Amino acid sequence: MEKFFVTTAIDYVNAPPHIGHALEKIQADVLARLHRQKSEEVFFLTGADEHGTKIFKAAREAGKEPQRFVDEMSEKFKELKQALNLSWDDFLRTTDKNRHWPAVFEIWKRIRNNGDIEKRKYQGLYCVGCEAFKNPKELVDAKCPEHLTEPEQIEEENYFFKLSKYAGEIESRIKSDELKIIPESRKNEILSFINRGVNDISVSRPKEKLAWGIPAPDDESQIIYVWIDALTNYISALGFGSKDAKNFEKFWPADVHFVGKDILRFHAVIWPGMLLSAGLPLPKTIFAHGFITVGGQKMSKSLGNIVSPFELAEKYGADAVRYYLLREVSAYEDGDFTEEKFKERYNGDLANGLGNFCARVLTLAQGDTNIQTYANDTNVNKKIKETTEVVDKKLEEFKFNEALAAIWDLISFGDNYVNITEPWHAVEPGRTRALVNLIYLLENVAQLLMPFLPQTSEKIFGSIVKTDKTLQIKKGGILFPRV
Repeated sequence: MEKFFVTTAIDYVNAPPHIGHALEKIQADVLARLHRQKSEEVFFLTGADEHGTKIFKAAREAGKEPQRFVDEMSEKFKELKQALNLSWDDFLRTTDKNRHWPAVFEIWKRIRNNGDIEKRKYQGLYCVGCEAFKNPKELVDAKCPEHLTEPEQIEEENYFFKLSKYAGEIESRIKSDELKIIPESRKNEILSFINRGVNDISVSRPKEKLAWGIPAPDDESQIIYVWIDALTNYISALGFGSKDAKNFEKFWPADVHFVGKDILRFHAVIWPGMLLSAGLPLPKTIFAHGFITVGGQKMSKSLGNIVSPFELAEKYGADAVRYYLLREVSAYEDGDFTEEKFKERYNGDLANGLGNFCARVLTLAQGDTNIQTYANDTNVNKKIKETTEVVDKKLEEFKFNEALAAIWDLISFGDNYVNITEPWHAVEPGRTRALVNLIYLLENVAQLLMPFLPQTSEKIFGSIVKTDKTLQIKKGGILFPRV
């Protein structure tokens, strides 16, 4: 049996989830479901990043102990599974001392034993928002371009990882696509970053500066820095560093890491460097998606424009939220959300498009409890085959929006087929033949949509009951009532 291991980035739980978190999980869910359809053994991993300065500060502001704070916040992220009908297999928390910490200790020891960790005095600019030290060249008007805040000037003694030692090998793996970065523009961005020079990085901070985290082995005065902690989740969830590492042996390396473009550098440079030093295989593919803006503005608590995926799903349904984020948001670039755009997509594509086509076919066929099967129309077969090939190709390229556009083109073909054949006027056997072809079209639409809109596909299949040589049609409820 083929295996497929797909991960999302683990979410920083200093605030509740928003639709940006939902986007990445839905994208990964599509691939997980697609590979299960292919009868592959799938492991779909997500989780929570629960250490670091931001978490500690957020807990203090909420008047709670850090552990209680992350316990409560992580539960909110876990609730996305039911709200958005996600199918992840595991949710890894970095505060899990039994599952995660042993893997962090093991990878630290491997890197240290390879001579790639050493203690140094350091002075630099530290951005709390990024949980990263910044090179002055990265700043814009002396501020972090991501968080628009001035980094703190810090002088301290930390452990450093000799990342520069692996820059050449990382560059070679990326250029050859042994470590594939999608889209190409992000690949070029990383290669340009490496070309400018890769510095060694701090992988710990003094305990008095960062108390909330995992202590460094053999030196409890130092806390392991957030990225060497967080990135290890991809293998700690598989049992790396524990007595039971059979999942690690089976599923590693990851087939796809889904990450936001803001953390691509950590995944495409630091993470491969860690793995090379530890003597472990690199992931096969990293897909970096864009951000979701709201009305053209970045989501922020200060602007009050955070969009809750829970409220959207409650109001419109999980599949409607999944559809909008997969169809409206460009696979490779940033996408924008407004409720007006959401309603337009909902009414235009779901209610009037898929919903209307499904209702037309099932209504026409409902009166025939036993529709004899006929050979399918050549043009219908050709269109379905072409659509399936396009969808497969677009999903290989992570172009979810274009894959859905191809499926909606098939739905338009089906609507046109109804208009041309006019089954309500046709005489036998032409009428039955037309209905069989329409049901076949609807079945294939539902099959292609299964990874994207699983609940909707199940409803469609539930209306079509097959026996040996007959089809029994049960008309269901309206798939997407207009709003």
